Amino acid sequence: MKGLVTETSGQSAVILFDGQLPDVGAYYFLESAQGGTNAQNKAFHALVMEYWKSGQHSYNASSYLDFRNQIKRHLGAGFEAYIYIEMVSGVPIIKDAKSIDDIPDHVRNYPDFRDIIRGRLKSWSDYTLKERKSTIDNLIADMIQAGVNTKKFQDIMEGLEK
Repeated sequence: MKGLVTETSGQSAVILFDGQLPDVGAYYFLESAQGGTNAQNKAFHALVMEYWKSGQHSYNASSYLDFRNQIKRHLGAGFEAYIYIEMVSGVPIIKDAKSIDDIPDHVRNYPDFRDIIRGRLKSWSDYTLKERKSTIDNLIADMIQAGVNTKKFQDIMEGLEK
């Protein structure tokens, strides 16, 4: 949300930015402190792209999108729900479950369970501020462990430190 500061006293609401009054006549962009920030969004996608381009990861991904999804699954919030198929009177029925434990035992224990159970990854846009921070921290640690040390990675890290 973009807003213009018209005054800092009187009957207008006064918003403090890190304890400072905004400048009258200046425009500011506001975003919710509850959800993830635009800066986190840019950092995450820049890090994932640099990790993908470096080729120093051990993920068996066929594309950037597949790679990003694997990062969200293994280093992020993972699955938000599950979809599975259960046979009812000989008819396959598609069902939803909030957690893997909500799927009946006979379905979870099916020898080829990968054919009948799918996880639904949590969308990056639905991550909380805390989940985004944790995922970015995990991603950075994974990249360092893998030996990523490109100029772009160093630039991203410097930007995050500021």
